[in-house]
Amino acid sequence: MRRAGWAGRAGPNAGPGGFLVVDKPAGRTSHDVVDAARRWLGTRRVGHLGTLDPLATGVLPLAIGDATKLVPFVEGGRKRYRALITLGVATDTLDADGRVTRRFEGPLPDEATVRTALASFTGQIQQVPPMFSAIKRGGVPLHRLARRGAEVERAPRPVTIFSLAVVSYAPPELEITLECSAGTYVRVLASDLGERLGCFGHVRELRRTSSGPFDEAQAHDERALERAAAAGRIAELLISPLDVLGLPRVTLGPADVLRIGHGGPVRPAPALPGAARPGDRFATVDASGSLLAVVELDHAGSLRPLRVVAHRRGSRDVPSEALDPERA
Repeated sequence: MRRAGWAGRAGPNAGPGGFLVVDKPAGRTSHDVVDAARRWLGTRRVGHLGTLDPLATGVLPLAIGDATKLVPFVEGGRKRYRALITLGVATDTLDADGRVTRRFEGPLPDEATVRTALASFTGQIQQVPPMFSAIKRGGVPLHRLARRGAEVERAPRPVTIFSLAVVSYAPPELEITLECSAGTYVRVLASDLGERLGCFGHVRELRRTSSGPFDEAQAHDERALERAAAAGRIAELLISPLDVLGLPRVTLGPADVLRIGHGGPVRPAPALPGAARPGDRFATVDASGSLLAVVELDHAGSLRPLRVVAHRRGSRDVPSEALDPERA
């Protein structure tokens, strides 16, 4: 996979741009990892794609520099998890970091019963977001209200569970793998499963194994990243936005490079790969292969910029952070 090396860096202190996949350890918040990445890379322009709970480990993709502009084009993809669920115990946070609120004293269900109940959660389901989440009510994150002992009504949200599989069941521990849509709370799934089984449940361990186009094979632990930063080589670990976007590439000539850099459309469109139709998206690049913009072919045969990455020299660029407010 290509390492990041592309146009669009804004100012002398912008630092490198691209995507970095961190293998988040347990006990660290996603914001902790973002703060560390800012130190490693010498830029404040870092955002993460999909929050992980402090208890959770695994794939935490970061957008660095001008790659923060591209988050809308890569976020929202399917996510995969491996979870260890403890049946028989409920907690206020729905995971092992919380306070125990209820215990089930009877015999736990057998494996066949657990498998049947688990299968009922596949497809599109409704989830009520937990109080211990970063969703805001009146500008205040719900987890802050929860720590004050408050509870507010939350509307259920549709999510999709594409697959669920039992890895092992040795009561009270149930290990599962799942693939789900963005916005799914695995903690809520564990709690709802426990309620359906009549015995309660919470997440004891959780690992995200993939998030959209990013997976474990691309992830680096914090120690490796610290060493790379100390050696001045961390930029080599960034993934090129072109590889992440996965869009067909269109090379522009000098005049169109300037036009697209000012946010103007390219008309008429140059030769496009494949049988292009209105609505198709492309990544425009200059003669060196550096990313300029994500564009869309319109009905007039022009390439209309959806997000410009490379700007003319001296233009101002507003830093952005695309932080997913939801927790797994």
